Amino acid sequence: MKTIPPFCPALAWTLLLLVVAPLQAQQVCSSASNPVAFGLYDPQSSAHLDNTGSITVTCQATVSLLIGYSVKLSAGSSGAYSQRKMLSGTNSLNYQVYTDAARTSIWGDGSSSTGFIADGYLLQVLTPVVRTYTVYGRVPGSQNVKAGSYLDTLTVLITY
Repeated sequence: MKTIPPFCPALAWTLLLLVVAPLQAQQVCSSASNPVAFGLYDPQSSAHLDNTGSITVTCQATVSLLIGYSVKLSAGSSGAYSQRKMLSGTNSLNYQVYTDAARTSIWGDGSSSTGFIADGYLLQVLTPVVRTYTVYGRVPGSQNVKAGSYLDTLTVLITY
């Protein structure tokens, strides 16, 4: 007669971790964006010009378990999170992007009092996980700027 050894939880967790760890290493995430287009700005108006855009994050793995990631943004051409600037030649127009609709948390990389998106998911098998995050933009009113097409580029960094 054969006896079955008692169940060992420590051994089970060790085996589970050995199986799960390689699967997480196969995780791939990418992003796509819908830019914040502010439209026409009136330098004589004191009203803020607000609009939104979006960042879509897609994570794909054969099997993934307990995946966490963060979505961070660069400072843009100004090099400073405290005041981002769109450029039109040598002219600049101040603006900012935020993680929240109240426009209180500047979207950055966690430095200089900025915030970022931290998210994740528990379990996914064979199909991608797609999440879309709203980018809340604002151009402050009463900026004395010349007419032109103003543009800035922010880099999205996904860490997982």
